[in-house]
Amino acid sequence: MLLLNQHPDYRSPLDPVDAETLDMKAADEVERYLTYRDNHAPTPLHTLPALAAELGVGTIHVKDEGFRLGLGSFKALGGSYAVIRLVLEEASRRLGRQIDIAELHAPEVRSIAAGMTMACATDGNHGRSVAQGAQLVGAKAAIFVHSGVSEERVAAIARFGADMIRVKGTYDDSVAEAARVAAAQGWIVVSDTSWPGYERIPGLVMQGYTAIVRETLRQLREPPTHVFVQAGVGGVAAAVAGHLALALGDQRPTFVVVDPARAACLFETARAGHPVKITHGEPTVMAMLECYEPSLVAWRVLSRVADAFMTVDEEDAVAIMNRLARPAGNDPAIVAGESGGAGLAGLIRAAADPEIRATLDLNEASRVFVINTEGATDPERYAELVGMRPDAVATTTKGADA
Repeated sequence: MLLLNQHPDYRSPLDPVDAETLDMKAADEVERYLTYRDNHAPTPLHTLPALAAELGVGTIHVKDEGFRLGLGSFKALGGSYAVIRLVLEEASRRLGRQIDIAELHAPEVRSIAAGMTMACATDGNHGRSVAQGAQLVGAKAAIFVHSGVSEERVAAIARFGADMIRVKGTYDDSVAEAARVAAAQGWIVVSDTSWPGYERIPGLVMQGYTAIVRETLRQLREPPTHVFVQAGVGGVAAAVAGHLALALGDQRPTFVVVDPARAACLFETARAGHPVKITHGEPTVMAMLECYEPSLVAWRVLSRVADAFMTVDEEDAVAIMNRLARPAGNDPAIVAGESGGAGLAGLIRAAADPEIRATLDLNEASRVFVINTEGATDPERYAELVGMRPDAVATTTKGADA
């Protein structure tokens, strides 16, 4: 199902606050911060010529965030970046001078960080990033996880020294509980979603994601004509779409937001024309995208720069995991978690429908960009769905050059 953006703000300039958050200067600063990360390296950009030919498009490029900062997910860019920024800002305030990231490990900065606790709710990946960032700067982390988060994902967060707090219900319930407890304890909420009165920190998280676009535009010979990006609350979709709009202007690509059909909060928000909270139903296999209410900041951006919204089904997500693990032709094998390939699943759905192809002007000249947002962040679940362990999927460098 495809829904074109009919919002009154569609194609309007970004709100000045959002433009400042996602512009080139901000992205430069994110990349500067990344140079101080021990395991930082640009993630691979793979080409899929066999799949492109099969779908009748010119090229497909996949940015593989499964290699990001040792955390296996694009979320590594957001939460930890926001934590570092918040610690440096607090140190600047207390020490009475501007503290740069070069001083992050200075004793006086570490002492201030030690008195700070970063809290967040997570499906798995964002919490791991916040916990890693807290460990990096010497702060504490309290991570709230709902009942649907697997024990393997909980353990992956806990290994960074975070306090893990289980919450009954859904991701949205854990968001509310994290905000409540943090307010009572004086902790700082580092959320990747926003609500009325809480926008700046989610904006910093989104700002971290601009590194994906900066790297991609350098890796590509030509900018993409079409981009399909999956959404939970919408943070990465908004960051990618917003930065592309600012960087490319009138030459920006057609941007499609892809939701799981079982958790389509952005699709339904686009249909309603304003943010809506949808009813929780049967869980989706796309666990990292299982969100029932959009981020207000993300929607403010997407209402202006997203061109269309669509949904994919459970079988689409599992099929793309398997296709990427067992590629055709010279396509490289890619490990994509349950949510990682949802954007590519959206492209496959769109390419197979003549009406949608025509609406989006998808054709043999189209240069399509998608993001594998996560690797096998739950290896047991991956093996169950793909029939192979992630370490057995022979990821190669074939097709890695744009």
